[in-house]
Amino acid sequence: MGLEEKIPGGFMLTTVEKMAGLARKSSMFPATFGLACCAIEMMTTGAGRYDLARFGMEVFRGSPRQADLMIVAGRVSQKMAPVVRQVYDQMPNPKWVISMGVCASSGGMFNNYAIVQGVDHIIPVDIYLPGCPPRPEMLMDAILKLHEKIKDEKLGVNREAAAREAEEAAMKALPTIEMKGLLR
Repeated sequence: MGLEEKIPGGFMLTTVEKMAGLARKSSMFPATFGLACCAIEMMTTGAGRYDLARFGMEVFRGSPRQADLMIVAGRVSQKMAPVVRQVYDQMPNPKWVISMGVCASSGGMFNNYAIVQGVDHIIPVDIYLPGCPPRPEMLMDAILKLHEKIKDEKLGVNREAAAREAEEAAMKALPTIEMKGLLR
């Protein structure tokens, strides 16, 4: 015996958070940051065969001020790291990041001084996409998983505090080269 029974048919009940989440997930604008071979697969995903337009993402934005999703595709060098951070800082809030490929996620086979061992040392990452290079289907699956995450996000001050904490934790992360594990 709730409110739903008293309202005539044709009305949709939801919360503001759920409606905002649905609108955000349905109108994402990606900013491309293609740095290596993964960028070719990212471009293929936007082409006619895979058609990102059905997810509301048909236009890859050239300006970070018009984008809310950054897809970092490929290895990030030490010289490119400040540029990645600057582009991320220029994006309006809320913003999300997909780390595409093993090189962007962990440095890949390039375990040396010139390559950042994971883009999460520079910016907070929402979805890690493995593979060398990952197939377009894998990128589409990562985007759909990000859509589900966005749809369930909270609004307001709690979301901002959580994002700030995640960014601070990413900046304090121990570099991969200094980690001790099974292989060292």
